[in-house]
Amino acid sequence: MGSGGLRQLKSENTDVMKKIIFATLLLIGFQGFAQQDPLFSQYMFNKLLLNPAYAGSKEVLSMDLLDRYQWVSIPGAPRTMTFGVHTALRNPHIGLGMYAYRDALGPTVSQGMMATYAYRLIFPSSKLSFGLQAGFKHVYFDESLMNTQFPDVAFTQPENPYLPDVNFGLYYYTNRYFVGISSKQLLQNEMGMVKQDGKNVYTQLLRHFYATAGAAFLINDDLVFRPSLLAKFVKNAPLQLDINASMVFKDLFWVGMSYRSEKAIIFLTEFRIAEKFRVGYSFDLYLNELLTYNKGSHEIRLGVDLELFQSRMLTPRYFF
Repeated sequence: MGSGGLRQLKSENTDVMKKIIFATLLLIGFQGFAQQDPLFSQYMFNKLLLNPAYAGSKEVLSMDLLDRYQWVSIPGAPRTMTFGVHTALRNPHIGLGMYAYRDALGPTVSQGMMATYAYRLIFPSSKLSFGLQAGFKHVYFDESLMNTQFPDVAFTQPENPYLPDVNFGLYYYTNRYFVGISSKQLLQNEMGMVKQDGKNVYTQLLRHFYATAGAAFLINDDLVFRPSLLAKFVKNAPLQLDINASMVFKDLFWVGMSYRSEKAIIFLTEFRIAEKFRVGYSFDLYLNELLTYNKGSHEIRLGVDLELFQSRMLTPRYFF
């Protein structure tokens, strides 16, 4: 191999090492900020993942499958898959639902399932819903992704890999706007304990707090402007805000943009490909140090709405 080829190979190896080192620092920082809950850009389409009181609010049987690939090209970057379903019942005060998820960050994998119950107070032009979720979380290290020469306590399997989990939320909505607050991981369970500098150090799930709000403004018969906001807070982490503005065309095509306080811009779109089927896509573009080391984040979603109680569909779906 010539000197030019050696220089090119050395340069490529250096770039790879930079990516790996930077990715490691990012992942450590991510965990240090205690952001233990998955991040979603299309939260406005399926708020069941954030707030159990959302169950049944669409007055249809609604199913969503979502796949999020974050920080493309960074080794060990987060990858999240979720499936959720919720519906109203013949009793107009009750909504039921469930969702399952798998969230991978490097060799760390968190997966679980949550069942949802919501009770709604019905007013002449609005509804107030109280929601509760209960289920389990399974956290473990995928040993096939770890290659260490010597044992490392940082990669010890958690002492309590299966943990109960409880979430609670409130959701108030009309045919023009909604507001919601919720808290997840209420039990703050301990996953395990390791020795660090002669002291016992416990790893613990922290409570996450969410607030959402949004409105729909009818521009004309074919066009709706729909802004929304998501605020997320967890101890030892900065407050995160997602501000979204979108347009809905004839309830068939949706396009919008979001700004995330972590210095990211998100481009979102949704198509109603049939009466009951929706396809959504979002792309995150980072404006901070991540811009040099990754190719953005992708999120793909498939939704299905089945009208079990057609007479209950009182308002257009895009208001929810």
